[in-house]
Amino acid sequence: MIKKFPKKEVNFWYFKDIYTDSLAGISLDLAQQELLRDKQGKQTIIAILDTPININHEYIENAIWTNKNEIRNNGIDDDRNGYIDDIHGWNFLGNQSGQNISFMKMEYTRIIKKYDSLFIDKNYDDIKPKDTDNYELYLKAKKYYSDMLKQSKEYEKYYSMVFNAYHKAKKQLSPYLKNDFSKSKLDSLKKKHLDNKSVQDAIFNINTFTSYTSEEEINLGYLIYTNHIKVLLNIDYDERATMADNPDNLNDKYYGNNIVNHNLDVLTHGTRIISPIINSQTQNDSIRGISSYNKIMPICISGYGDEHDKDIALGIRYAVDNGAKVINISFGKELSLYKQWVFDAFKYAEKNNVLIVSSSGNNSLNLNEINDYYPNDNINNGQEVSKNFLLVGASSYIMNDNLVCNFSNYGNIDVDIFAPGDMIRTTITNNNYIDEKGTSMASAITSGIAGLIFSYYPNLTASEVKQIIMESGTSYDIMVNKPSLSKEKELVPFSSLSKSGKIVNAYNALLMAEEVSKKKKRKK
Repeated sequence: MIKKFPKKEVNFWYFKDIYTDSLAGISLDLAQQELLRDKQGKQTIIAILDTPININHEYIENAIWTNKNEIRNNGIDDDRNGYIDDIHGWNFLGNQSGQNISFMKMEYTRIIKKYDSLFIDKNYDDIKPKDTDNYELYLKAKKYYSDMLKQSKEYEKYYSMVFNAYHKAKKQLSPYLKNDFSKSKLDSLKKKHLDNKSVQDAIFNINTFTSYTSEEEINLGYLIYTNHIKVLLNIDYDERATMADNPDNLNDKYYGNNIVNHNLDVLTHGTRIISPIINSQTQNDSIRGISSYNKIMPICISGYGDEHDKDIALGIRYAVDNGAKVINISFGKELSLYKQWVFDAFKYAEKNNVLIVSSSGNNSLNLNEINDYYPNDNINNGQEVSKNFLLVGASSYIMNDNLVCNFSNYGNIDVDIFAPGDMIRTTITNNNYIDEKGTSMASAITSGIAGLIFSYYPNLTASEVKQIIMESGTSYDIMVNKPSLSKEKELVPFSSLSKSGKIVNAYNALLMAEEVSKKKKRKK
């Protein structure tokens, strides 16, 4: 459950050093002690393309980017960038009336909607050569859709049962308890009504459900999985109806609103990934990150469901145009309708010297064997769209065969490097903190390191920072369990699971960055 942690529980293993602490961290503590103590850095803006962010969280609020060229809430596009009152970033999932989207279709649902009229009930013999690629995309979408629909119906049935039984029990007991459903009150009521079967059954239901979950999680699970059916997998649902935006038209760019912190109880991911990036000094006796020079630019493109390629592409361009040096994107989807729009945005970021850091995903997949996983920069068996895209897998603190997190995607064609992604202290709503895991945490840590490098060595290019991070990582010459959903384990060299074969290391990266930076200055 969500809680604040006492100081004695803080470990920050991911900032430790392999040699001095025997932990597979990024050597940030060592870098701060030996390399950064007497140095002054510059502010680096890191754009977070994700769900809304709790910009008023006590740990986050002072690290949020502010658009100094915009006058707050005057209804005028003061900086003439096309986005009115974008004081702290932009929300591509809302309208000017303040309505916002939380649930979105899956990409395969959109693909079926787009191509159903052309391809339904047809086979390869019926397809014209020019339509073959779209037909194959359609068939993949149908397969993904069928599998998810079956699973979602089962989850919806389960969560509906739990939700209805739990709230029926609460309603039944309310006259006795007056909304105090603590264990002591329930135990007392149980003793008083031993002969009342309906009361006993209601108490049993509440105790059973709350023994392994909470009311908050029951309500959230019901909300999510009912919307799986209503929205995510509803082919005819118009998810952009309130926005008056056509997601199939990239030329219509100026939509959304400036509400970057909406629906935070449901959409928590963006808030969860920020803490490793910011605030190098311990805050509130419980949490700290990589650099106080790193500032966060919230760009909302994610909800429950799949991101639109249009929102991804325009979000990247917004970040570039408004001064971001690093863009963190930690989402993934199996298929992409307009991947070229995203590739073009990668190139735009590269042209403007902006690094993009992305999570590899939490599916235990070998991306060498999976052609359908987006976003990525691989267009042909290792040929990259641009040189400014860094894909990151998740590692743990354990220097044995469990060094790689079992959930992490991997592959030495797509995945560039690994970074800590387990037991990472981070933020959540209502000024609270949790320990989190996932490749999203690994990409956030890598983004934080990239921001740190840009802060002290601003003359480096995005492609140079990417290469520095990859080449300066720590090598581990050990055999590890290959991530798998199977219970059977397969040992492989750690170096075989990513392109660099390494784990990011802030200390080494800063040393190499200084060397590269000095060489560039000498050449001028």
